[in-house]
Amino acid sequence: MMRYLLDRTDDPKLLSYLINFYIDEFKGTVFRQTMFAEFERAAHEYVEQGGSLSAEWLNSEYDRLNTMYFGPEMTHDDMIQYEWSRIPHFYSSYYVYQYATGFSAANAIAHKILSEGESARDSYIEFLRTGSSDYPIELLRIAGVDMDTPQPVMTALDTFDELVDRLDALTH
Repeated sequence: MMRYLLDRTDDPKLLSYLINFYIDEFKGTVFRQTMFAEFERAAHEYVEQGGSLSAEWLNSEYDRLNTMYFGPEMTHDDMIQYEWSRIPHFYSSYYVYQYATGFSAANAIAHKILSEGESARDSYIEFLRTGSSDYPIELLRIAGVDMDTPQPVMTALDTFDELVDRLDALTH
């Protein structure tokens, strides 16, 4: 649906809004959820190595990851270090990565349908017909997406890059 809107919108302001919205979906789902997973992994590893979690350690690690993920162009807000404490996902071990992988898989499916046409569409419909008859990673192969490779994530990152370039061209 988003690609349909992007391809058929002539109004530069609306187009900028749609592209920015889509970029924000990537930021919130692919980048941020991956950062969340890394934060969770770091906390588990720290405890497994004999460390004791404290608010100070969690604040510091969360702040470090935010700075690393969002880079020097980000305006740093010291309050971001506390954000981890309000995110309920961290109370279900190793859950958040599913957002990033699911978004990447969905993007890969859409990319295949838009670039390959009818055969990819038919594979997607077959994927939908399978319901939950197997593990998701196996079912995605029916739609032509192999999550055992970096390709779905790389396709998502390519889409993100294209969106940023397109928004940059519109706003400069």
